[in-house]
Amino acid sequence: MIDEVEELLAEIGFEPETSVLTYRQAQVLTLRERGVSQADIAESLGTSRANVSSVESSARENLEKARETVAFAEALRAPVRVRVPAGTDLYDVPQLVYEACDEKGVKVDHTAPDLMKVVSDAAGRAVSGREVAMPLIVGVTSDGMVRVRHQE
Repeated sequence: MIDEVEELLAEIGFEPETSVLTYRQAQVLTLRERGVSQADIAESLGTSRANVSSVESSARENLEKARETVAFAEALRAPVRVRVPAGTDLYDVPQLVYEACDEKGVKVDHTAPDLMKVVSDAAGRAVSGREVAMPLIVGVTSDGMVRVRHQE
């Protein structure tokens, strides 16, 4: 099991020196993504299940931080940024985005229902039902990719 993980990490070019993950975190996530239990991973690595749980938790936190960093960088570069205040009806968001994109000459490759789903999915708990519960920033990159950040 561990040998397969080592081969896979080498094959995909995992480099702990340039990654947000340590080598052990990459090992644990690889095994967890393959459905291996924490207890079985602990046995294979010669450690405790509690240690595997801690390593997995840290790895997932590091990945979330990396995603947030990428989203932040993309939001900075996005030529279109739309502020959506709390209390806005989700059904009104596509029109706000389309108008801002038209002003900047940026094309969005989403229909209104698709755009609502993208915004809702990306916003997480910042959207409740049809209501924007927390202020959002909807960014659209020059190639039409939609990025959503919420402000707490």
